[in-house]
Amino acid sequence: MKGGQDVNAAGSDVLAVFVDGWFDGERRHAEASTFLVRQGRIEDITAGDHRPALQAQGVPAECGAFLMPGLVDAHVHLFLEGGQTDPKRRAEHLKQPLEALVQTARASARRALACGVTLVRDAGDRHGINHRLREEAADPASGLAQVRSAGLGVKRARRYGAFMAGDVEDDESIRTTVARLCECSDEIKLILTGIIDFEAGAVTDEPQFDLAATQRVVRTAREHGRNTFAHCSGAQGLAIAAQAGVGSIEHGFFMSREVLEAMAERRIAWTPTFAPVHFQWAHPQAAGWPVQTVGNLRRILDEHARHLALAERLGVPLLLGTDAGSMGVEHGHAVLEEIERYLEAGLSLRATLEAATAAARRHFGMPVPLLARGAAFDAVLLARSPFEDLQALRAPLRVWRAG
Repeated sequence: MKGGQDVNAAGSDVLAVFVDGWFDGERRHAEASTFLVRQGRIEDITAGDHRPALQAQGVPAECGAFLMPGLVDAHVHLFLEGGQTDPKRRAEHLKQPLEALVQTARASARRALACGVTLVRDAGDRHGINHRLREEAADPASGLAQVRSAGLGVKRARRYGAFMAGDVEDDESIRTTVARLCECSDEIKLILTGIIDFEAGAVTDEPQFDLAATQRVVRTAREHGRNTFAHCSGAQGLAIAAQAGVGSIEHGFFMSREVLEAMAERRIAWTPTFAPVHFQWAHPQAAGWPVQTVGNLRRILDEHARHLALAERLGVPLLLGTDAGSMGVEHGHAVLEEIERYLEAGLSLRATLEAATAAARRHFGMPVPLLARGAAFDAVLLARSPFEDLQALRAPLRVWRAG
């Protein structure tokens, strides 16, 4: 791997890892500890350096300054190339043959893993590439981050989201379509609203689904054992999403205290995805934005940060996702940038890393979401503690991906 990184499948028979400190996904542990990993799972965690005794038994050992769970990017689009910022070339990318898009998706998942992102949730594509990558990534030797796939989302005809969703019409269409998607999708993606009109500084169109239709999507998905997540911004859409009880709200710009209180009460998660808007504010020339629009972008980001801090205080479950694949949002690398946005909003590094590790795994229903005894060994080894130097996250020494 580039930069001296090494990515290993955590399926070898036995391994010892000694570190000066570690983060379990919720809490920082300052004591030096030895992890014993057997058959890809954490068998034991003991204080002190037990490498000599283990090595005498023939157990291979690794060491570093800090160990933490593999990062999770809870909102990506693998088949989109975030590093491409030219609008014309981005449009041309979507017209490529299917296999070219698959190659892009593989490169995205490979880059994510090299950056310490061991799991991504692909938030929809109309080609089924995310399902295909999920199957390929099931092999620990693939060199790909694991993929949680939404497959194809649902939207209304002639409305935003054609690159990631298919159309539904009446109640029967919603029921049959969602039931069919539940057969192969890990979660059901609902395109509840369109995109932000940055020039107006607002969401200017009506929600694609009213409350009754949104509830029907949520109810049908639950009947078939699936959770839902909603692409949603703007006061009207957010109110519908919260009242309907979706599993998580993605993006969520123009949030309000009232909606956050409802989300906290109903345990609806929030994935704020600062990255695409922040890129367009920091690089307005990429989209050709005038000064007034740049001001709108800054105002939107500041309000988003304020509501993120409020969400944490209210107890809203927070997930960290980047919308990687969007203009200027590169797979893998964008996670650290999103972490920086959370810190700028006033969240602690502990709370931010929880959103990027254990919170997502817990939301996805994983039985042991922490770096703990019995958990799959899905971990990142660092040369320095991120609590002392955040930039240590940019250069992992080792990345072990659960098999």
